[in-house]
Amino acid sequence: MRHRVRGRHLGRTSSHRKAMFRNMAVSLIRSVRADPEEYGSPKVAGRIITTVAKAKELRPQVEKLITMARKSLPIQRKADELGTSAERNSEQWRSWRKSEGWQEWNQAQAPVLAMRRKAYSVLRDDEAVDILFSDLAETFEERQGGYTRIVKLAKPRLGDAGPQALIEFVGVRDRVSTKGSAPVVVKDDEEASAEEQTEEPASEEAVADETATAEAEESSEEKPE
Repeated sequence: MRHRVRGRHLGRTSSHRKAMFRNMAVSLIRSVRADPEEYGSPKVAGRIITTVAKAKELRPQVEKLITMARKSLPIQRKADELGTSAERNSEQWRSWRKSEGWQEWNQAQAPVLAMRRKAYSVLRDDEAVDILFSDLAETFEERQGGYTRIVKLAKPRLGDAGPQALIEFVGVRDRVSTKGSAPVVVKDDEEASAEEQTEEPASEEAVADETATAEAEESSEEKPE
């Protein structure tokens, strides 16, 4: 039996590998709100560049988090219907806080809170969790999977010449395949009229030739043998 087949160890211990992928997931998620003009921020939002092996290991971890955040949206919307629009710590809010409506809202909100805590236990970053459950969940609400893509880069990494790749979220820079069609030739009115005039005499000559051949055949048939 072959052991230690699943996953890539990448020459690191389990704790080091876990911390590395946590930081990479946080960097990828936080890059969604990154400003390209800000110093130190990624040039393209929603994308990071790493090695091919790391990108392939990071992809399922990020997509599991997005799936969990996407499933929390309908639960959150039902809980919002039971909430109140009163300002926090106001008299109306305090009266609602002591009523049965708050108990119903609390029970409806509990699964979403559990999902957020589970995501925080993986990411350990408040901003990344907020982006995950607000921006990314709404973006991929109608998508059933495949939230990221990996594109291999031709230029290797400096130092060890490791193969590089970029991992990014889909839906922004997607390639749309279009079928090529032959160009339509449009003729001008003057050219079309000139062609019609040149075609008319040719057709009359052809008719005259046909009639002459028909008459010659008839005359040959009428001659006695």
